[in-house]
Amino acid sequence: MMAIWINTPKYPLTFAQPGNQKMAIYSISDLEKLSGIKSHTIRIWEQRYGILRPKRTGTNIRFYEDDDLQRLLNVALLNRHGFRISKIAEMSKEDMAEQVSSVSNFKFDIDAQLDVLTLSVIEMDEIKFARIFDNHVDQLGFERAMLEVIYPFMEKLSLLWLTGSIKPVQENFITQLIRNKLIAAIEKEPLASDRKVLKFMLYLPKDEQQELSILFMQYLIKKRGFRVVNLGTNLALLDLKDACKIHQPDYVFTVLSETFNREPVQRYLANLQDAVPGSHLLLTGYLMGAQSISNNDKATILPSLDDALTFLDKLKPAK
Repeated sequence: MMAIWINTPKYPLTFAQPGNQKMAIYSISDLEKLSGIKSHTIRIWEQRYGILRPKRTGTNIRFYEDDDLQRLLNVALLNRHGFRISKIAEMSKEDMAEQVSSVSNFKFDIDAQLDVLTLSVIEMDEIKFARIFDNHVDQLGFERAMLEVIYPFMEKLSLLWLTGSIKPVQENFITQLIRNKLIAAIEKEPLASDRKVLKFMLYLPKDEQQELSILFMQYLIKKRGFRVVNLGTNLALLDLKDACKIHQPDYVFTVLSETFNREPVQRYLANLQDAVPGSHLLLTGYLMGAQSISNNDKATILPSLDDALTFLDKLKPAK
């Protein structure tokens, strides 16, 4: 899900994608990054309370495994919620799970919320995820819940992917949960029936894995009263050209983060502009920065979600 690129003032416009899967072995500094608990504190908790029991390599180097990370995330969550570490240390695995489930129903700071969401991925627990996300949707609305909860959550998960502690099945699990939330939110927004309203067309090229990004963009566009057509993933330019002849969109939006690493993306963009001569391109993704693509009269680069929101909010739907 994550591959955040350069020039991201606040929110990246694409979700991170996992890198190569590695064996989930952690150093104490890895645990600090993933849990937010300082290494010094982790060592004290180990020595005084036996919270973790690190293993050692043949050369006597300490390391931790998935179970240690999961336990530490639970401990960190309860500790942030006011439980004394000495009390947590006495809990059985079942008692700890029950307490975590209980506090997940209440409001707490963002670090604790991210801990619960992270655990929902590791444990593949839809209830934990839904409690946090749905509560924020009720309080803030869907758009702000995505911006203030899901995006920081995905950034935290990128660390888990980099260490290989999120397995493909766990990645698929959380991707589908977020995808379902996005589709449900899109369906709730009314269709723009006025043909004078600006029309957007969204698509992803072959092998581009940013479906969550274009779904969220579809939601943002539809919510603002514009017409939007999402053509989905793995779309060839010939098919895009045919769709544009039918719909004649004002704007065509796509993400280029992973696809054209072995050839200049400018070559693809030239073919893209030829395929949609009557539309203005909206482009985002890592490759827009990595290959120094600039704005022109036929294309606008959106380096971040902030830029996309600003661009959309400057446009006025027809009355």
